[in-house]
Amino acid sequence: MNISATYLMSLAAIASTAVPSLAETRTVNSQTCVILSSKEVEVAVTQMGGHTAPVTFFRDSAKPVQPYHITPWQDEKAAAMPVPVLVPLRGDFFCLPFGGNSAEVSGEKHPPHGEVAGDAWKAVGTKKTGDVTTLTMGIQTKVRKGSVTKALSLVDGQNVLYSRHTIEGFAGRVPLGHHATLAMPDKEGAIRIATSAIRFGMTNPGVFSDPAKREYQALLPGTKWKDLSKVPSAWKDAPDADLTRLPTRTGFADLVQLVNEPWEKTGGPAWITATNAEAGYVWFALKDPAVLNSTIFWLENRGRHGYPWNGRNNCVGLEDVTAFFADGLAASTSDNVLAKEGVATAVQLSADKPTAINYIQGVVKIPDGFENVKTLEYAAGSVTFVSTTGKKVTTPVRHEFIRSGKL
Repeated sequence: MNISATYLMSLAAIASTAVPSLAETRTVNSQTCVILSSKEVEVAVTQMGGHTAPVTFFRDSAKPVQPYHITPWQDEKAAAMPVPVLVPLRGDFFCLPFGGNSAEVSGEKHPPHGEVAGDAWKAVGTKKTGDVTTLTMGIQTKVRKGSVTKALSLVDGQNVLYSRHTIEGFAGRVPLGHHATLAMPDKEGAIRIATSAIRFGMTNPGVFSDPAKREYQALLPGTKWKDLSKVPSAWKDAPDADLTRLPTRTGFADLVQLVNEPWEKTGGPAWITATNAEAGYVWFALKDPAVLNSTIFWLENRGRHGYPWNGRNNCVGLEDVTAFFADGLAASTSDNVLAKEGVATAVQLSADKPTAINYIQGVVKIPDGFENVKTLEYAAGSVTFVSTTGKKVTTPVRHEFIRSGKL
């Protein structure tokens, strides 16, 4: 049976047994979006590229939270974009193959972050089972034939978004992952970043922001380090950059990659958090580091001046991946500097066995004086966020989903 027939049968099975109701659609920031909602959370997913934003957490409260970035050109007059992913660019989206994909590999020429990040997804529908509401969408890839099914779920009483991407037929080695992009305030250092234990971090080995294209970077390329608060600057005698305090270095765009320690050393899922103490919340993401072994930081603080950026984009990408920086398929499947450190930079996919990528994102409200996250403590169906100041906040999260894929 060919992929197309298998894919259509799969979607038909989903529609008949798991997704009986049509999904609501709405135009949001110039893009047709499919809407998933609960009392606590509303999620808008672009049909083009499957980008998830805006997401409104605590929508039933006096202070709802919308943590994700939406690029500033979204509500401007439509114009041709350099690459498809830039058309809807916002929030979180799944990437396959992850990265720029500038080079052709074995006759394949993928667009930046893959067809899944810029082509149309089919909205299958939604279903509520018990306290779980799930939106299902699907896409077929053509450059390397296969299919991806997106299942996004909300649980009543939680401010958490659960995602599961199931890849079928797209065989061979490939970089992949999530591209969560958060909005940044103008105030320097207003967002505090923390992560679970890492083996090491590295700045992008090559030129990430090319001055010839009116782009500028501030970190020393190709350096290896273990402290996110002490990342070498590109200029001699300049102080190290503290990437735990964002935004910083207005006018520059940089890329770094953190390699996570395994599950056994973290005592549960690997995690990353962004604390906005002034607004009173922490955004978080959870993953299995055996599946997504790294986090790429895209530090974009008005450092790109070509179209459509025009020196106005202020965001941070906290991108959980298995990849070689943002270079794409060719570099990630080659003998690169991370591979030489024993770090996998591609995932082996099978034509005969589906591969599922489970991921959790959410928001928790915090008290005054919380400051930043020190660690996470896991209990059945809940996560406790422990701050550097000793304060604790516990919130319901079915973190078991990361390995089981079940809610």
